Order: sequence, then structure tokens, then C-alpha cells
Amino acid sequence: QVRLEESGGGSVHTAGSLRLSCAASGYDYNDYCMYWFRQTPGKERERVAVLYTDGGGSPWYSDSVKDRFTISREDASHTLYLQMNSLKPEDTAMYYCAADPVVAGTPLLYEYNYWGQGTQVTVSS
Repeated sequence: QVRLEESGGGSVHTAGSLRLSCAASGYDYNDYCMYWFRQTPGKERERVAVLYTDGGGSPWYSDSVKDRFTISREDASHTLYLQMNSLKPEDTAMYYCAADPVVAGTPLLYEYNYWGQGTQVTVSS
């Protein structure tokens, strides 16, 4: 059973930066597609970045974070990152990482089988 734990959230001012981490453990499969989502109270959870498996294509970003956020991962430590630059007050949200396994060579894309508990990001003007 995969377990995901986010960290790195906090409070920053506009134009500041933060790097979120998502530590994964209990891997059952060899590879996973990884995601970052965010959610604010009363709104639907928004997918902001996707990191596909090797050979699966370039990372995907929502228009709201494109050119400011970068998703990456370090395989040796099973850690997913989200580097967030040029932060805006509208980036304030709880940020979650999620994962889908690759089963028999097929990534279970967009099923969001595993979730972390979230880390809060607050950007003040």
C-alpha cells in the first residue's frame, strides 16, 4: 500500500517561493504517475501538475501555474517535488500529492488511487 506524505508548505509573501515535497513509501509497483492538486474551501480540487512515467511525455501544468511551478521527482528517495515560484495570493490552498501505478506496463492515468494528507500554502500580499 502506497503512502504519501506532503511537507514544505508555509506562509510567504507575493512573489516568494516554496518547494513542496511528497515522500512516498510502500511501493507495490515499479513506477507511478504522480500529481499535485490544490484545494481551497468551497471549491473543487484543482489538478495543477502531472509527472508522467519515463517516456510518458513532458510534465503537464494547469494554465494557472504554468511557467511558475515545476514538478519533478527523485527516484532514489521516492520523493516528488513541486517548486513554486512567483507565488500569488490566489495560490493559497491546501496542496496534495497523488499517485497512480503502472500496472503491467499500463499507467492507470487519472484514477488518483493514492493521496497524501496535504500541506497548507498561504501567500499574502
